[in-house]
Amino acid sequence: MVIETKREKILVVLALITLAIYLSPLFILQENAHIRVHDNLDSNLAWYKVLARSGEMFGLVNANIPQIINGTLPRNAFGTEYSIIVWLYKLFPTMIAYALSQALTRIVAFFGMYWLLKKHFLPEEKWLFLQIGAALAFALTPFWPSGMLSTLGMPLALWALLTIRNGEGTWKEYLVLTLLPLYASIVLGFFFFLTAMGLFWLTDCLRGKGWNLRFLFAIVYMTVIFMLVEYRLVSSFLVTGEPNSRDEYFHAELSFWRAARLALKNFLLGHTHVMTVHTLFILPATIIAIYFVFFKKLWKQEKLFVFLFLVNILLSIWYAFWFYEGWLPLTKRFHFLDTFNFARYHFLRPLVIYAGFALALKVISLQGLGWAKTAKWIAVFQILFLCLFNDEIIYRQKPTVKQFYAEALFEEINDHIALPKEEYRVASIGIHPAIAQYNGFYTLDTYNNFYPLSYKHQFRKIIEKELAKNKTIRKYFDQWGGRCYIFTAQLGKRYMIKKDSKRHLKNLELHTDVFKEMGGRYIFAALPIDNAEQNQLALDKVFVSKTSAWKIYLYKTL
Repeated sequence: MVIETKREKILVVLALITLAIYLSPLFILQENAHIRVHDNLDSNLAWYKVLARSGEMFGLVNANIPQIINGTLPRNAFGTEYSIIVWLYKLFPTMIAYALSQALTRIVAFFGMYWLLKKHFLPEEKWLFLQIGAALAFALTPFWPSGMLSTLGMPLALWALLTIRNGEGTWKEYLVLTLLPLYASIVLGFFFFLTAMGLFWLTDCLRGKGWNLRFLFAIVYMTVIFMLVEYRLVSSFLVTGEPNSRDEYFHAELSFWRAARLALKNFLLGHTHVMTVHTLFILPATIIAIYFVFFKKLWKQEKLFVFLFLVNILLSIWYAFWFYEGWLPLTKRFHFLDTFNFARYHFLRPLVIYAGFALALKVISLQGLGWAKTAKWIAVFQILFLCLFNDEIIYRQKPTVKQFYAEALFEEINDHIALPKEEYRVASIGIHPAIAQYNGFYTLDTYNNFYPLSYKHQFRKIIEKELAKNKTIRKYFDQWGGRCYIFTAQLGKRYMIKKDSKRHLKNLELHTDVFKEMGGRYIFAALPIDNAEQNQLALDKVFVSKTSAWKIYLYKTL
């Protein structure tokens, strides 16, 4: 797409400057920046580092990662080596890689949504402000970092596919369809996008618009590229191996009314992995636009807007009712309904909500000059509001990256133990095992949702008495188990006990003999264990540092 006017150029430059300011804390502060912990610092960022030094970047599909859970973690659990994000963390320090990934994702998100609106949804020049405003807002959404372009790349893919569908496709559109799979995940977004596109093509056929083989080929082409890039995932899904932790994942447990409440909550507030921050400005704008469409009978003129509004509602209902207990008969018969998360069709919502937002602002603008000004201000307020969701603001009470991984502190621990790390195994209590993994320790605990079920059952023996005392963690471990942690009944699902905590672990009951049989020698505890001797543990030394968020009580097995 070519920038055609001076006004367009100015607005695009202002949007890019806004993105640069938004991203600047990551580049300026680097390790002193505050970023998301959940499904980020506690997992993916450590995984990239573990993979980079494992020697298994190009490992066979049946290879394992030696550093984690006694070398039983499949190499395939860490994704494909053909993903650009893996190479960013291989080639650059963690926070440089993180900042570059954020910048790449948000810039592509901006231009993808802008081109989609300009070409297909709001093609007239008079809507330029709304095109760029909605695109910038979309690019500022607090997406899940390791999802990359899995959701934020959808507008760019839709732009390419719709252009091809209209018979205007060139090498540029196919280049987009080729490159996007290198920086996106099929299970975190594009499986759902591509199946939706397949339904779109089928609908065209049923409506008498012909077979449109160009459009079908483009959908199939992108799917094939994803299959080639994600060959490890395809292999894990299609080739039957030993049972894995996902085989004990059960999702269908909500009553009808709990599912209905979840649907309403998702519609109003969104979801942590696809945060849209749409409640305060976008939702009222959408309702106002729906009011005008209804009372002025604009259904025909605004059918795309109405369609996106209905799809948004249906996606929230689908997401919530995927967890409805009524699925149980089917999940018992077809096991893949438990192992594959079909609820993720709601990952289409950022695309649907922000494209719908632009169309809603158009509907409002058409109601008169005053309403047109209001629409522009709504776009501006949404952008300003999203700026308040900058990681440095939202997570300012959390540890910085440097404080979280505490490399200097764990180097002290390593020097104190004075053994090659591969000769012993550790586990953590009160902190995420990703911290030990990031610092090179070989851990018996981990956070992964794809590892041998036999290992989960073996590890469970260590904590079975603690699980018996606390229903919440027992259900959490037994019916999911992605967090293969040393859970305690006292702490429950708390695993960020900071160094200023005054708490003690009391009445801990571990099967330390099983821990030792598995190679465990040390426990990194974030708080003192009052009955350590009863658990065949001895306090070796306490470690604390100004640059660490944790105080580590190093316990050694007796």
